Amino acid sequence: MTTRTTDLPGAGTTAVAAVAGPRSLRPLVGVLTAMAVSLTGTRVSAIALPWFVLATTGSATMTGLVAFAELTPYVLVKALAGPVVDRIGPRVVSWTTDAVSAVAAGLVPLLHGLGLLPFWLLLVMVAVIGAARGPGDLAKEVMVPEAADRAGVPMERATGLSGVTERLASTAGPAVGGGLIALVGPMAGLTVNAVAFALGSLVIALALPRGMGRAVASPAAGAGPAGESDRLSEAPAGSGAAPVAGRRAVDAGGRAVEEQPGYWRMFGEGFAFLRGEPLLLTIVVMVAVTNLLDAGFFTVLVPVWARESGGGPAAIGLIGSAWGIAAVAGSLIAAAFAHRLPRRTVFFVGFLLCGAPRFLVLAVDAPMGVVLAVFAVGGFGSGFLNPILGAVQLERVPRHLLGRVNALGDSLAWAGIPLGGLLAGSAVALAGLIPVLFVCGGLYFVTTTLSGLRPEWREMDRRRGRGPVAAAAASSSPAEEPVAAARVVA
Repeated sequence: MTTRTTDLPGAGTTAVAAVAGPRSLRPLVGVLTAMAVSLTGTRVSAIALPWFVLATTGSATMTGLVAFAELTPYVLVKALAGPVVDRIGPRVVSWTTDAVSAVAAGLVPLLHGLGLLPFWLLLVMVAVIGAARGPGDLAKEVMVPEAADRAGVPMERATGLSGVTERLASTAGPAVGGGLIALVGPMAGLTVNAVAFALGSLVIALALPRGMGRAVASPAAGAGPAGESDRLSEAPAGSGAAPVAGRRAVDAGGRAVEEQPGYWRMFGEGFAFLRGEPLLLTIVVMVAVTNLLDAGFFTVLVPVWARESGGGPAAIGLIGSAWGIAAVAGSLIAAAFAHRLPRRTVFFVGFLLCGAPRFLVLAVDAPMGVVLAVFAVGGFGSGFLNPILGAVQLERVPRHLLGRVNALGDSLAWAGIPLGGLLAGSAVALAGLIPVLFVCGGLYFVTTTLSGLRPEWREMDRRRGRGPVAAAAASSSPAEEPVAAARVVA
């Protein structure tokens, strides 16, 4: 599990922003379908690629190096992609980056079959996939709130459904990946990954309604004629972000819109906003540590355990499926009832269940039945995490800043993931599997327990339903024209 800080968005009690046109489930179904397809392919690859490297090289260190080569560009490019997504729109970014990922993923089994895939070229291919996946994942996350608005679905429920989609992918991916590797070999799993990226690209490009996923203009900051030049765009109260200079422009219909500032100015807006939100920063730091440990666990420690225990790739698929099925159940409950539950309590209990126990059960060489039970309980707890995180963030982040803030939050939380596999592989080579499992389990427990003592966590329940989206909806009168996404005038 790699818990995100920004699969985030509003509470069930938060008013849904008005959108032009009739309500339709098609946008939400389309975005979730694209997520499901691309994430399933990624989960298949997450089993196939490490097993391929481990089987062909026998080196845990080289296995970790491949994970580092994919995830480092993922984190770096995603961090810088926020202003691009906000400027040109998430739809274009999503389908184009998925298409690039499909081509790069398809080249890996093709070149291997031709005997033209040295290890350095494999590293290049997975780096390209990682660099394209970052903006693609971000763009789909950013489209969830708009899809929820168009469907008339509360934000917390929409993020819960997004969590269910991720968990379904995490269930189907390991099952398919483990079976394919056992029956055909790891290259079949990488082929499935390429096909999944291609299908995800087609869904976003062709299946969503016209006009969806465009750039969202900054909100107007005050009265003034349409042709007025320089003015200030107000930051949300309490956000900590300083006002940013903007310019008025006119679209093709003669309406005043906010012209976007330059790339680095937009990047700075997102950074300033995130810096002024103590709860979001605390979440990012905690999840960054747990993500590092999770990355080492799934990319190195589990494959090494499967090889040393004799279970092989089938055992990886089995425990991954047990985790995923239970996580789907947890996510479904979160989608239905999360707006009624005490967030902070559920959040930390979920981390207690899904964290240290799975490291320890592998370390003590427990029977497979016990391992599956521990993974199932952990998966159930993990299903509540991202829907809660999603609700917290959209209560605090204005819609026009979603790309920038999500990109920075995700990237900071994922900053340790590229090192996770590398450090885990090196640690196993130096100390062996069992000591590393014990140490990582202890670190996970300390991180998720001690961070819960900080005062910022009280805000997790205190401000539910009172974020910028709710405030905007509450301030609009019924006679006002519904708010539609405005194009930015170049």
